Amino acid sequence: MFEISWSELLILGIVTLIFVGPKELPVFLRTIGRYAGSLKRQASEFRAHFDAAMREAELDAMKQEVEAMQASVNAEVMGAKRSLDDVMLPKSTPTQLVSSPQGEAIKPSATVVMPPMPATPGETSPVAPAPSAQER
Repeated sequence: MFEISWSELLILGIVTLIFVGPKELPVFLRTIGRYAGSLKRQASEFRAHFDAAMREAELDAMKQEVEAMQASVNAEVMGAKRSLDDVMLPKSTPTQLVSSPQGEAIKPSATVVMPPMPATPGETSPVAPAPSAQER
């Protein structure tokens, strides 16, 4: 930062010794040291406050980013759920309420159970057909 060589420091020391005097030089150097220490403390305190403000600003930005990501994920999940519901429950079939033997209203299920498909063409399904009356 400051490029002061040893010769320049020696010149500064001699000039200070001439103007301040040998009797007051230790007091002068102590005062300069106190002011330098005070200046360092204030600079480090300022840096700490500045760093805290920057972390808070970064935290707010990260919080907004996470909230946006959460909203995006929620929208994707809700869209997938809606499309799955559209596939599973066709809107063209009317829903009727059927009463159970206890007299409660039951909504019929629109779930269709399909037998498993053969893995390769020509392979038979693992579900065996029911024996006919002639085979019994």
